[in-house]
Amino acid sequence: MPTYQLTVNGKKQEVNADADTPLLWVLRDHLQLVGTKYGCGIAQCGACTVHLNGVAMRSCSVPVSSIGAQKITTIEGLSEKGDHPVQQAWLEHDVPQCGYCQAGQIMSAAALLSNNPRPSDEDIAAAMNGNICRCGTYTRIHAAIKTAAGQ
Repeated sequence: MPTYQLTVNGKKQEVNADADTPLLWVLRDHLQLVGTKYGCGIAQCGACTVHLNGVAMRSCSVPVSSIGAQKITTIEGLSEKGDHPVQQAWLEHDVPQCGYCQAGQIMSAAALLSNNPRPSDEDIAAAMNGNICRCGTYTRIHAAIKTAAGQ
């Protein structure tokens, strides 16, 4: 089994995994970073969203062998104290219901705001398209992103 050198949440990590192992399972099973969730396994729901070099990616469809030197950020690494503006806005707007999709939602929103600090409603809709919330908190998610953009 190959060994991969990964940078996850600013820390160097070494993992032994088959080349086609999805990053999601490396994070959850090998590194015990369970904030990133499994939703669909086909990159359609967004629950597994992480950042690769600051870009939101669906970790269920990215094989560990393709990571190379890219920096991986998970929900655990977004903010040490949970005080990222998106996380604060999520609480302010009482976004989470069941909470299952929220790590992926937050990671997608944080990537959007890092690249576009003043997104329009259309920008938010485009960036969040495909992040599924079965509880239907889309209006709150949108409002929270607007609030985080204002911070």
